Amino acid sequence: MDKENTNENKKSLNQIVTDLTKPLKKHYGFRTWILFLIGIIMLGLFAYVIQLQKGLGVTAMRDYVSWGLYIASFIFFVATALIGMLISSVLGLIGYKWITPIARIAEMIAVGFALWAGLVIIFDMGRPDRFWHLFAYGRVQSPIVWDVTVVMTYVAISILLYLLPLIPDMPFLKKVMTDQPKWKQKMYHILSFGWVGSEGQYKLIKKLIRVLAVLIIPVALAIHTVTSWLFAMTPRVGWASTIFGPYYVTGAFVTGGAAVVIAMFIFSRDFRLRNYITDFHFDKMGKLMVLLMLVYLYFNLNEFIIPGYQQQRGEDHHIYALFQGQFALMFWLVQIGGMIIPIILLLFKKMRKPLPSLIIGIAVLIGAFFKRYIITIPTLMHPHLPIQNVPADFHTYWPTAFEWSITGMAIAGAVLVITILAKLFPIMPIWEIAHEEGITNEEMNEFTGNN
Repeated sequence: MDKENTNENKKSLNQIVTDLTKPLKKHYGFRTWILFLIGIIMLGLFAYVIQLQKGLGVTAMRDYVSWGLYIASFIFFVATALIGMLISSVLGLIGYKWITPIARIAEMIAVGFALWAGLVIIFDMGRPDRFWHLFAYGRVQSPIVWDVTVVMTYVAISILLYLLPLIPDMPFLKKVMTDQPKWKQKMYHILSFGWVGSEGQYKLIKKLIRVLAVLIIPVALAIHTVTSWLFAMTPRVGWASTIFGPYYVTGAFVTGGAAVVIAMFIFSRDFRLRNYITDFHFDKMGKLMVLLMLVYLYFNLNEFIIPGYQQQRGEDHHIYALFQGQFALMFWLVQIGGMIIPIILLLFKKMRKPLPSLIIGIAVLIGAFFKRYIITIPTLMHPHLPIQNVPADFHTYWPTAFEWSITGMAIAGAVLVITILAKLFPIMPIWEIAHEEGITNEEMNEFTGNN
């Protein structure tokens, strides 16, 4: 599986299957965790029902700040979802074998957050019953139409890229999950799609995965590039930038990378998979994060140095609000605590161990969320025309309890999707892990009874 493996510590097929399927059978604390997530979702659903009844007036959004926490959350969700493309597609196509134990984790994160990204857009609509108008009357010239299209396409391809590598695992699950409910065994049978483990099937499944891995790259780049265009094409101070496309995409890789590191730690400990997700993998992800954050830091410098030097009309007020004004504390915590300090720490090998990586990943992910807040809100607070002759609450914005509850519901919903997938299917591809341990297709077929 990685450079640390030797001939003496090769794993048997029975051991691999047992290790990767055991968490699916019995998992202490699973029900409690599910109930906790459902509780958050129910609270958010209650808040959303009130929002539907009373309108968006229950939020802090007004005529000027018309994009608030919901749109910032949408950018965060889309950003987190892009990690599936980076790990499964880009690194996988290059040929890095160390991603095998974490590729499916990245795809689970991509599916969960991409699915809920679309719902977050619905939350931001005052009349969600008119959402279908986008498809019936939407214009090709509208970036919003592009955004919805690429989000839906990315969700579809991500689901396929998650499901296809699962097919060769289904015979193993049918073999060892006989004590599970009938509906689950039936599901494993359906998802096997008649898999018998022939050489032709393995060649076909690898070819299909490769095609999808190639196809998802332009779609994934488009999804966050188009999202950035929604901002950059709006004549607002702080958004009129030609680098927003690559800036958003790079930031998305940082966000998703942090989410994967957190998931790696949780799964390796909670699912007892430390022999599969090792210090080697945390070290590799730490190095990858340093590279991504250095590129992202470069774009951050470009974002502020150029307008700060030019000092065009309105830019000075915007930059002052970020550097010294009402958003300064959040801005510097995000830049220093969510990026600069993590970069410095991850340069040291000791900080690329599991526990330090977890703490750094949490800091980066929280910083990434509030970075999207900083991108969205301060710009709207500085329109080209002065804010005057309006109520006092038009001059400020801070999300209400309704917005935080509904956003919390979206985050809990994405985590719930990941949790359910982790409980239904192995979080690592059994057949790929077995191949890397030198186990042949014939041995796997003999184990599953497909011979």
